[in-house]
Amino acid sequence: MTRLMVLLTLLLTLGTTAYAVEPSVKVSSTTTPAIAAPSGTAASVSVAHPAPAATAPVPSAAPKLKTNRLITMGMFLVIIGFTMGIVVWAARQTKTAADFYTAGGGITGFQNGWAIAGDYLSAATFLGITGLISIAGMDGFMYAVGPMVTFVTILLVIAEPCRNAGKYTMGDILSFRSSPKVVRGFAALSTVTVSIFYLLAQMVGAGKLMQVLLDIPFRTSVVGVGVLIVVYVCFGGMKATTWVQIIKAGLLMACGVFMSVMIMVKVGMSPVRFFAEIANSVPIQDYVRGVLKHPLAVPGFDYGQRYLEPGLFLKSPIDQLSLGIAWLLGAAGLPHIMMRFFTVPNAKAARKSVIVAMFLIGFFFIMTTILGFGASIYLTPQMLTAVDKGGNMSALLLAQYLGGGAGTIGGDLFLAFVCAVAFTTILAVVSGLVLASSAAISHDVYVNIIKDGKADQKDQVRVARITSLVVGIIAIILGIAAEKQNIVHLVALAFAVAASGNFPVIILSLFWKRFNTAGIISGLTVGAVTAIGLVMVSPNMTYPKKIAADAQKIVVALEKKQAEGVVLAEKDLKTLDKSRADYEKNKNGTSMLGLDAPLFALKNPGIVSVPMGFLAAIFGCLLFRERRSEEMFNEIYVRQNIGVGIANATDH
Repeated sequence: MTRLMVLLTLLLTLGTTAYAVEPSVKVSSTTTPAIAAPSGTAASVSVAHPAPAATAPVPSAAPKLKTNRLITMGMFLVIIGFTMGIVVWAARQTKTAADFYTAGGGITGFQNGWAIAGDYLSAATFLGITGLISIAGMDGFMYAVGPMVTFVTILLVIAEPCRNAGKYTMGDILSFRSSPKVVRGFAALSTVTVSIFYLLAQMVGAGKLMQVLLDIPFRTSVVGVGVLIVVYVCFGGMKATTWVQIIKAGLLMACGVFMSVMIMVKVGMSPVRFFAEIANSVPIQDYVRGVLKHPLAVPGFDYGQRYLEPGLFLKSPIDQLSLGIAWLLGAAGLPHIMMRFFTVPNAKAARKSVIVAMFLIGFFFIMTTILGFGASIYLTPQMLTAVDKGGNMSALLLAQYLGGGAGTIGGDLFLAFVCAVAFTTILAVVSGLVLASSAAISHDVYVNIIKDGKADQKDQVRVARITSLVVGIIAIILGIAAEKQNIVHLVALAFAVAASGNFPVIILSLFWKRFNTAGIISGLTVGAVTAIGLVMVSPNMTYPKKIAADAQKIVVALEKKQAEGVVLAEKDLKTLDKSRADYEKNKNGTSMLGLDAPLFALKNPGIVSVPMGFLAAIFGCLLFRERRSEEMFNEIYVRQNIGVGIANATDH
């Protein structure tokens, strides 16, 4: 049966890509605006030619790109075929619930470290952060610094206690000394909520990637990715997911190292020269002038230096602090990351896996900084924002440029390889998210709430696979529905909800004697609702009247210049026309919630929602005392420190 399903999946994939072996896709020329501001880190992907070197004039239109779809499709099919082989191997060894959820606890610390890195480094991090650095400069680097810090929190606070006190899910930890059914229900709901936000970004990213590179319709792309994920998780379980993540992490690291070295070779391996080229780039200086809304250059203002200073994207220090809080605590509350600590045989392996993951992720994000700044030099921010406002194609365009440019064998091969790596990244992350959601629903809701923990192993595995299928179908439906949505705020929501709801209750459950059921419910509910509510009224959402007001300022400044008798340059005339069009298009619009402007000024709600989650958990606990929770604290305290009561690995 497993082999049959794998064969059908390969046939479906071949069917959706076969007609892609036609003459290359041509992306229509797009007028490059002289002034373009960064948007977010949406996981959508576009493709275009690399621009000339940084010192060259900015072209008036983005050149067309011809992708060699035969090579790209071949790369995709190699990845799919190889990972399907892993599924067949893993399916033969997945017989019990422990095998399905945690690979029997037999993953080594080193392997799990690579898997955590593969699970954490999503398409949004690889494509999005590279793109954000390329168009927002130093502010984009702030997004790269966060992951290096967050795993210190996981190492020192979360990894060992969770491995010793839990079994499969976050619900196992929270329900140990509380009212189990109620808490498991809330924990499952929180897990699914966080996973869905993260999942949407990956599904839309995969759909756009295949749509642009292989000329496959978006919906067909999303369905194809969804089918692959369902097969990975349903048949291979955690073991297949783990090895897909390990392979993905290896490919991603190799890709990052190779591209970073090629960029640094261009500047003689000199960091000083590298940053000097950034600051002296005329296109970058013009771009920064546009971001700062300076229609006319301010005499003596160093726009190149400004690109290397914070504040282009995160304009408020408080916003940077809020982002730091979400980064610091968010990953520690992500269900699919937490679930990985149950796959190792002991606490020592859990600690080792975090250390390995921390160094891999930190090293990779140093490379994304080089890639992002390299793209800004050799592609120019104007080129990147012309084809995608978020700059998310920067890594792809840079790969083609470094390979020799469009139309060359090296350029096409390198672009195809990086696209395949990005696709594998999406597959690995989505597999982990679907597995975490499936475990929460099947293990927490079905086995422990509906069946009172009395389901046999065969029944548990069957329900887990059915649940994975259902979650996969839901992911496909939501991915199709979100095709035209700006998904930046969905990624922000995932981290914000995890940091504001999950993290406070996990910490207090493990380390506060008086913590109880009321505290868990209050913390999860208030933290999540606060984070979601603030993001929905934050600058992450689109406010048409704000766009119109900014456009009107540019129109007024340039029209005043014309009235003074100054003849505008061609690029200023294009900026004027674009600003007039933007004003007319957006002057009467409102946000998704009908707002004219943000009610909450920060892009990330962490500085408010995280304290609210902690306070709600504490007050809820104090208002409703629960003696049983206090009496059982000593037991969970001993468990989390020495691992008593936790089953040994079944497979080493």
